[in-house]
Amino acid sequence: MTKALESLATATRTPYWAESAGQQPDCPPLETDTRCDLAIVGGGFTGLWTALEARRRMPEARILLVDAGRCGNAASGRNGGFCAPSISHGIGNAMQRWPKEAEALIRLGMSNLDDLEADLATYGMEVEFERSGKLTVAATPWQVEGLKAQQALRRRFGSESHFLEGDTLRERLDSPVYHAGLFEPNYALLNPGKMVAELRRVALAGVDIHETTPVTGMAKRKDGVELITPGGRIAARQVVLATNAAPPLLRRLRSALIPIFDYAIVTRPLHDSELAAIGWTDRYGIADSGNQFHYLRKTADNRILWGGFDANYHFGSRRDDAFLTESGSLARLAENFARALPPLADVELTHAWGGIIDTSARTTFFAGTAQGRCVAYAMGFTGQGVSASRFAALTMLDLLQGRETERTALQMLRRRPFPFPPEPFRWLGIRLAQHGLAREDATGRRSVFNKTLDRFGVGFDS
Repeated sequence: MTKALESLATATRTPYWAESAGQQPDCPPLETDTRCDLAIVGGGFTGLWTALEARRRMPEARILLVDAGRCGNAASGRNGGFCAPSISHGIGNAMQRWPKEAEALIRLGMSNLDDLEADLATYGMEVEFERSGKLTVAATPWQVEGLKAQQALRRRFGSESHFLEGDTLRERLDSPVYHAGLFEPNYALLNPGKMVAELRRVALAGVDIHETTPVTGMAKRKDGVELITPGGRIAARQVVLATNAAPPLLRRLRSALIPIFDYAIVTRPLHDSELAAIGWTDRYGIADSGNQFHYLRKTADNRILWGGFDANYHFGSRRDDAFLTESGSLARLAENFARALPPLADVELTHAWGGIIDTSARTTFFAGTAQGRCVAYAMGFTGQGVSASRFAALTMLDLLQGRETERTALQMLRRRPFPFPPEPFRWLGIRLAQHGLAREDATGRRSVFNKTLDRFGVGFDS
């Protein structure tokens, strides 16, 4: 047993990001009936970006945000902080699912990252934002060919990338597992905990925020929408639902996404010599090419976060809190970490946790309206929401304000994803898809079941 695996037993079961962000002031729960122009349900990235943009567009409006727990305590504070120049889960996914608008999706994704960086500067948000690039690595011959195909596709759309192997790869990552890589300079990383804290700080200047305020019901009113909470009713002219992987308040959306549990581990701070031993001396993020893929990145104090691989679905779409702290996936992560980075096999792990990914069947977020266009929603980010959540926020406000924009015209957003079937077929289908993806990683051959899903535009990812 490696020391990394052995230390897992005593690793803190809360996200490192919350600790690094420091103590934040409390926002009291709602305790009375109230009225507002815009109510936002959910205080993660999507809800907080919506609050900031709504205040910018509607300076005189009363805007209220409620969260069932604490802002960012769900997916927004538990992810790896990979901030992609994409709103479509990558160039390949855009081409496969929406070839006629792929060029627009790719361009909008790149400009969204530019605009996000500009917003950070405008609002003075310190979130450890680093536009340092991303290295995607391959472990098998078919994954190497896949990287070459990705490079050709990126070249077609003017996206810079560099194919690496041999010494040029070892200069960026020296691992016995990976044999080639594709480096894209236009990619960013940030600290998710600080991102939430800073969005929340800026929003509080003009938005009423109530935490520990779950919304238990929603009803259409003559003049808007009523939200029911334990402490009071909210009469809102318009509502934004930014609830991510929580059970949607709109029943018709409940089959549009599933909760997938993802896990991460974090090491103690590493010395420069330890990082040099694995060839990773710069600040870019890394991910591998498997269907069951790992992602890894450095924190500001040179810890390594290592996550991914398993994508765990529990029968009946269970979302038990216990799944956030304990899973066999954590031990697999520690074992795979030691195998891929042998010089670090005896490095202590200090943090280990899980989070829920709101997975849609097309692996991108979707958006729309309900209740006579008084309610807007966006969800289904499938692990790609750090940057796309900002784009989703702008899209929802466009829809509520009746604006016809390039965002609202996208087919990616105008069509809801393929619904997941009821149980037990949901669980069986996911298991079959996962088995096929694992087999493809091992052999390079796609299963008949997954090929059938591809023909219907249905996917499974995290």
